[in-house]
Amino acid sequence: MALLLSEADVRAVLTMPVALDAVEQAFRHLAEGKAELHSRRRFALPEKVFLHYMAAADTATGYAGLKIYTSARGSVRFLTPLYRTRTGELVALLEADYLGQMRTGAASGVATKYMARPDAATVGILGTGLQARTQLEAVAAVRSLTNVRAFSRNPERRAQFAREMTERLHLPVYPAGSAEEAVREAEIVITATNASTPVLLGRWLAPGTHINAIGANFPQKRELDEEAVRRAGIIVVDSREQAMLESGDLLTVFGSPEASAWMAVRELADVVAGRVPGRTDMRQVTLFKSNGVALEDVAVAARVVELAQERGLGQRLPLFEHCG
Repeated sequence: MALLLSEADVRAVLTMPVALDAVEQAFRHLAEGKAELHSRRRFALPEKVFLHYMAAADTATGYAGLKIYTSARGSVRFLTPLYRTRTGELVALLEADYLGQMRTGAASGVATKYMARPDAATVGILGTGLQARTQLEAVAAVRSLTNVRAFSRNPERRAQFAREMTERLHLPVYPAGSAEEAVREAEIVITATNASTPVLLGRWLAPGTHINAIGANFPQKRELDEEAVRRAGIIVVDSREQAMLESGDLLTVFGSPEASAWMAVRELADVVAGRVPGRTDMRQVTLFKSNGVALEDVAVAARVVELAQERGLGQRLPLFEHCG
């Protein structure tokens, strides 16, 4: 029987170290040809409702699955069905909101591990929502941070974020008065906003900065201005195909997917596998443009299911019993 895991079940077992290890392993498997993924697709439904879906399989771990979700007037409902690749058996259904936050943070953590300067210790973060929390947690897990400056448009929210993350990470997090104040002299910059127009300007970036840009995954949305993208000596994405479909930050600079400039954009799997360097110079600006791919969801969901089974969590669903 399949296992049904609620948000509470997922939260009970999923930690950032678990997510980081699962995501890094998944990208290594992708580089080795043991995994594959299908980019996100979307249906625009009546009344401004969207249905989004994406899929991946990792034959090395023996799992395949989907992330499927709807977004409607501020509500998003995430679900991940997980299957065994060898038998087609439905292993589990997971509520996947927290899982998505953690896997997105973990992807940036893996990118930071390979792309940020080894001595990078200061962070500027734009955005203070749920995704910003796991972004910062993941970066703090792979670098020895000394301080963080955070900015969002709401002064109360950024002050609350600073208090909560200081306590959670045992790291000084300060609210910044502006985006520029947060970013100036930061060695790692994170953008985790829902902005449609740039919030990060290239002229603010210090030499050697690493950027994790995770907020914009529609072609009409941007978090970075053109100078920020052009200053990056190395640009890495989780999937070039998916970036060509939905990364407004890069589409604005490189143009249509047919443009030759896209060939300079690298994939995280190749960086993790050591095929291409994450950086070649301590003064180089590096950029990880994350759109979020289903391989991350499948990898983390598989770990969550295994941990939940060990602890006896979840409910059994009598589905497909006739299949044997």
